[in-house]
Amino acid sequence: MIRNEVLRNRYLDSVSLMRASRRLEALDGVRAAALMIGTPANKALLRGAGLLAAEGEAAGANDLVIAVRAEAESDARVALENARQILASQEKSAAPGHARSLAGALQVLPAANLALISVPGEFAALEARRALEGGLHVMMFSDNVPLEEEIALKRLARERGLLMMGPDCGTALIAGTPLAFANAVPRGEIGIVSASGTGLQEVSSLVARLGGGISHGIGVGGRDLDARVGGLSTLAALEALERDPATRTIVLLSKPPAPQIAVRMREQLAKSAKRTVACFLGSAEPGLARTLTEAAEIAMQRKVPALDDAAPPARKGVVRGLYCGGSLCAEAEFIFRGAGLALGPGRHEFVDLGDDAYTRGRPHPILEPELRNDHLRRTLAEPAVGTILIDMVIGYGAHADPAGVLASALGAPGSNRPAVIASVTGTEQDPQVWSRQAAILRAAGVTVAASNAQAAQLAASLVA
Repeated sequence: MIRNEVLRNRYLDSVSLMRASRRLEALDGVRAAALMIGTPANKALLRGAGLLAAEGEAAGANDLVIAVRAEAESDARVALENARQILASQEKSAAPGHARSLAGALQVLPAANLALISVPGEFAALEARRALEGGLHVMMFSDNVPLEEEIALKRLARERGLLMMGPDCGTALIAGTPLAFANAVPRGEIGIVSASGTGLQEVSSLVARLGGGISHGIGVGGRDLDARVGGLSTLAALEALERDPATRTIVLLSKPPAPQIAVRMREQLAKSAKRTVACFLGSAEPGLARTLTEAAEIAMQRKVPALDDAAPPARKGVVRGLYCGGSLCAEAEFIFRGAGLALGPGRHEFVDLGDDAYTRGRPHPILEPELRNDHLRRTLAEPAVGTILIDMVIGYGAHADPAGVLASALGAPGSNRPAVIASVTGTEQDPQVWSRQAAILRAAGVTVAASNAQAAQLAASLVA
């Protein structure tokens, strides 16, 4: 029994819709439920899940689709009524006075000089162009933006002397202001340019925990160092930090860029009058930091001390990494390859659950960690798995208690359970509190490492 209801010209963020979907799925007689904006991509997801009816097929990109698969007509009616009540409650509790357009926002904040764009990818480029043409710097949180649109926007920003951060830019720290997913870190002398949101979070948090501070953390989006984009935003960000009197050390973070772009970035850093640190994850090139932890250590000129957690006993079986952060996942893979450990199906495997393939039409797992729990429960039941690697990312924008959500899926520690090793990216000043999240993990039988690299190195040592 599949039923759809379409609410015309209604928009809610994906996190609210996901949580509403889960509440509907908990109702008696409901086998599956989803609330999604009626974009073509989302309708394809609903169709593939067996949740799309004729009413939903007719929905437009500005409409909200409520989709239910239930055991009986009466169960479907109850679910749809519950959905309407949930949506009404969410709208009633929303903060008053929110602008509904860029023009309206500028009327509220006429002195604003930056626009943060987080709308479905189909509409993000248009909003970014409007902001750039209006003289605003742009941070584009939105993903699933066509590459040609990204290139055009970055060229426009370059022409106008503006920063274009993104698309798929999850983190920035501009003059002490955290944007999107970011951590509570003090101001300081270290400026970061990063093609990785979680990479920027990891390094800025480690710098803070080592006693340092951040002048600016500029995200550029994961594709900026692609040969087709040419590092346009990275170059602009490096130039901005070069001009900034508060920045004395510049750190560049990225997965390995296209070879010709890597040369261009090294040349740009070599021209700097300031101290520079570069980390191209997985690169064995001399002079580069090999891990995010090393990048923070070189910037601070001190080591990240290991925590006192005792290493778990080695378990037979492979290592499975279930990651929210793409660069944290890539860092773990690099560490395993460096230890001579084979990766792939049936061997050690790492999954980036924040990848577009998992987040299209759904919230990022840093926002909704329950998404990882679905994978975790299946992994715990796999006889071949001996160790599970987890990243935990806290801070502004993140879930209020990701460790608690993870602990609920792990259950009580037992001798038959795979060893679980985690790191917590964040600081004591974050809303979730680093030490509190680490304590919750330890109570669930998890070994907590001081950094993502240290967690991966520990896991590799158990199976090497």
